Amino acid sequence: MPRPRTARAVSVARAASALLVPLLLLVGLSGPARADWPDPVPVVSHVETDKPVVFITIDDGWNHDPAAQRLLLERQVPASLFLLPGAYAYDPDYFRTLLDHGPSRVENHTVDHPDLTTLDAAGQRAQLCGARDAHLARFGAEPRLARPPYGAYDATTRTTARACGAKALVTWTYDLTTWGQWTPAVPRLRSGDIVLLHFNDTVATDLARVLAAADAAGLRPAPLRDYIAE
Repeated sequence: MPRPRTARAVSVARAASALLVPLLLLVGLSGPARADWPDPVPVVSHVETDKPVVFITIDDGWNHDPAAQRLLLERQVPASLFLLPGAYAYDPDYFRTLLDHGPSRVENHTVDHPDLTTLDAAGQRAQLCGARDAHLARFGAEPRLARPPYGAYDATTRTTARACGAKALVTWTYDLTTWGQWTPAVPRLRSGDIVLLHFNDTVATDLARVLAAADAAGLRPAPLRDYIAE
């Protein structure tokens, strides 16, 4: 016949259970991982490579400068275009030409450029998955990289990016965009550097400056998504 449990024994058992449950959750012993909790993607600001390559990324897409388009096509620059759906909605052929006749690829920059860290999981998912779906519908290709606006991200951003089809969050090594009267000096570029530009009114000049710096350093522009593992 089992012995009756004393009040002290019950108290000790409850305390042990209260400690054990969160511990099991912490070490992952509470059961299989939920499908809606994907592994976080890596955050990449520089690619470790011994190949003489540099990565050119261009954000937003509001200014459809024909000179920049011509330079990208003439040099066959494999630029990563982190576009906003609203920025190409009025002239998608500008970017379709780059995709059809050059090695550039469209990547994810959210729907309308919020600071993702101010949004909850549902809000971040609406931004990242919404942009993915818009790109897929417009260009027939799914983005594989995501750039958080302002470079701002949190743990939720990393898991949400994976859920929305990205294999990495990409920030940058150098922002070499001209803003107003301020043009940043171009450093000596190194293998694996990621350069950020924007489709603004100086994009053609900025792009030419960066390509000249890459040439001077003996580097060639390469497709960023090909250098980031799945």
